Amino acid sequence: MKLASVWVYLAGAALAGCSALPNAGPSAKQVVEQATENGRPHFDLVDVNHYVVATLNAQPSPSFRAEFSRYGKPPNPTIRIGDTVGISIWEAAGGGLFSPAPTTTLPAAGSQKAGIPDQIVAPDGGISVPFAGRIPVAGRTPLEVQNLIEQRLAAKTIEPQVIVTVVKSQTNSATVSGEVVNGARVPLSVAGDRLLDLIAEAGGAKAPVYETFVRLSRHGVTVTLPMEKLVSDPTENIYAWPGDVLTLVQVPQTFAVFGASGENSQVPFSAAKITVAEALAKSGGLQDQRADPSGVFLFRFEPARVVTALRAPPLPIGPGGSSPIVYRFDLDNADTYFLAERFPIENKDLIYIANAPLTQLQKFFTLIGTITSPIVTGAVIRNNASP
Repeated sequence: MKLASVWVYLAGAALAGCSALPNAGPSAKQVVEQATENGRPHFDLVDVNHYVVATLNAQPSPSFRAEFSRYGKPPNPTIRIGDTVGISIWEAAGGGLFSPAPTTTLPAAGSQKAGIPDQIVAPDGGISVPFAGRIPVAGRTPLEVQNLIEQRLAAKTIEPQVIVTVVKSQTNSATVSGEVVNGARVPLSVAGDRLLDLIAEAGGAKAPVYETFVRLSRHGVTVTLPMEKLVSDPTENIYAWPGDVLTLVQVPQTFAVFGASGENSQVPFSAAKITVAEALAKSGGLQDQRADPSGVFLFRFEPARVVTALRAPPLPIGPGGSSPIVYRFDLDNADTYFLAERFPIENKDLIYIANAPLTQLQKFFTLIGTITSPIVTGAVIRNNASP
């Protein structure tokens, strides 16, 4: 009778005792209840359905093409202040200003060439050419400078022909830098160079494509794009412009998993994009003995435009005015698996899998069994030993 009384007492205390046992986190019911506490919202709870998945997949992603659409192929490069310019002058015959005098009474046969030492374009935008004076070259193309010098020398030399070359340009170039690429200042060709051309000129990226991000800064605007998108989408591989700064950074993409999963840890993407279904598989899936399939939650801060598209009330308490959103997946519903295959995971997402409602009760009775087993065993031995 005493033993029966103990079991009656334990059964009555089971429900009260469950809440005091160790737990991996809140139950699905508690997550729902904690969305609003004392009339104050803490986060928006969004049940995942076809509309939610379609809305998230329709959100615009960063784009070089969209942000820099007003820039096409850069115009033909012009000479700028700080460039190094080389000039060669030919005369139709000897005896002119830039060629030696003939040794006979007849003019020397053939053209004669004279080279002028390379010059750096001065702050006034000009260079000096003997017998032609100060030549304004800044803002002009090499061909325009050639024509100007020839005009200046026409009355002084024998049919002058001039070739102007830009030996080194500090302005008609772009800079490539970053932790996963050899930094370099890359001169731009007249034919035009695209972003991937610049990266190749600098030695290429030395990190996995799915962990490499390309940051383009142009005229005070900076846009960051996954290199995987730059490689896979030719429209994003736009023309480089003089003064562009291209920075390649390695940012490992990870998500965290807690609760009744096969593995509680931070998990790397190991791919450019993954979905919730792939994320659950990477973390070992749901544990049969513990998990509540209807209580799979994804925690994320969403920007205002996404919150508006989801028709959720804004709670701008996160970074940059973002709102905390908790997406709920009911994996008891087979249709949700199709949604999980299309729901995109983002960097630093947190997935929580709640315990099944009976898990705590099972823990409680396991604990009670551990405590009472010696008592029951002693009672049995005593009864068997009694005459």
